[in-house]
Amino acid sequence: MPKQIPERRSGKRLPLRLPISIQQGELKTSGQTRDLNTSGIFLYTQSRLSAGSELEMVLILPPELTGGEKQWVCCRASVLRVEESLGSDFGVAARIHSIEALPEIPGK
Repeated sequence: MPKQIPERRSGKRLPLRLPISIQQGELKTSGQTRDLNTSGIFLYTQSRLSAGSELEMVLILPPELTGGEKQWVCCRASVLRVEESLGSDFGVAARIHSIEALPEIPGK
C-alpha cells in the first residue's frame, strides 16, 4: 500500500477560475487562478516566476470567500513552487501572507 502524503494546506481550496494581475519585482503579468483559499493559491501564467520570490496579486474575490459580495483585493504572497504545464503556461503555487481589501472600481 503506497504511503499517503499528509495534506499541508490549512484549509480547503475552492476551485475557482478568476483573472488575476501579478507583479513580481519589475515584472507585471496576468494569469488565471485554478484554486484558492485565504492562505494559498494555485494559478497559471505565461510568465516564468521564481520559486521563493514575493508576489503582489490583484483579483476580485467571489462571494464564496468574502461571505457576502465580491471584493477587489491585493494579496501579498511567496512562491512555493513553479510547474511547467502543457502549452506555454506555468503553474504557480503560492502561500498568501496578507490580503487587503481595495475600494470598488466604478464600472467593474
